[in-house]
Amino acid sequence: MSAVLPPFPQSQEPDPQPELLQVGPLEEEPCLRADAARNRARLLEAAARLVAEHGAAGVTMEAVAAAANVGKGTVFRRFGDRTGLLTALLDHSEKKFQAAFLSGPPPLGPGAPPAERLRAFGRAQLCRQAGELGLQLAAEPSPERRFSVPARRVQHSHVAMLLRQAVPDTDTELVAHTLMGYLSPVLVHHLTVQCGMPMERLEAGWCDLVDRVTTPAAL
Repeated sequence: MSAVLPPFPQSQEPDPQPELLQVGPLEEEPCLRADAARNRARLLEAAARLVAEHGAAGVTMEAVAAAANVGKGTVFRRFGDRTGLLTALLDHSEKKFQAAFLSGPPPLGPGAPPAERLRAFGRAQLCRQAGELGLQLAAEPSPERRFSVPARRVQHSHVAMLLRQAVPDTDTELVAHTLMGYLSPVLVHHLTVQCGMPMERLEAGWCDLVDRVTTPAAL
């Protein structure tokens, strides 16, 4: 009779990587009709032009409909609301970011120590925000949805996974929320625009925070 292997130790089980998710609040149909796909692309192109010309504040459902020469109802049917439209604009950037930290090269992707990956994750997110801050602020979900949107869930799961690898004895669920709070677009806007802090200071602060959190003696 073959021997029964002992169960795999809990602390050594590999954490499943979170699935790459769409950032927008609405699920896309598996196969959009050609005309619907063209309409969506035209609406997003019109919205991108408005952002380039007037900033994110200039993007309203009415303005996008007028710029794309369609009825306002078409915009609402496709994106649900203004937040849905703005998050769809961020979708490409978010997918690239997710692909980088889930399967890209180290240190952001797999292959580097967890604390090093956490440092790279925050620096990359802050770098994104430096170029997209206005759009990210405008697309910030309402308080009741802020922690349940797909992009936020994927990022939180990733940070929690790295924390479990680095400091398995801590409450990684709560500490992950703490770290994610540092990267909030609202806080980044306050610190960089209202307080005049350089982004380099925020990046250095992130790395210091990660080092403190992932050092067992500090917990």
